Amino acid sequence: MKQAQSDIHDSLAVRWRDYVQGLEEALNKLEKDIDEASEMSERCTAEWCTATEHVIDELSNALFSIHEPKTASDEDTKKLKSLKKKVHDLYTRYKSVAA
Repeated sequence: MKQAQSDIHDSLAVRWRDYVQGLEEALNKLEKDIDEASEMSERCTAEWCTATEHVIDELSNALFSIHEPKTASDEDTKKLKSLKKKVHDLYTRYKSVAA
């Protein structure tokens, strides 16, 4: 019984890390898109701004509503904290590009 619970916790931890990694990859793609847009003024259309802001909102909601499992390591906690900071920083950069 105890081994089964341990296996469940391990499985949840792996899935949680996969989810956080997916969010990180999405943030990295968004960062690249914002960087490219900052170099090309014609790309900053109202449609681009609306779509980018929507993506930022969704990523922000996902990151700030995620429940950290009890079994999360210090590294997991730091990763989540850094991703929350990154989405905040990306929003600031997006606003400067969209202005």
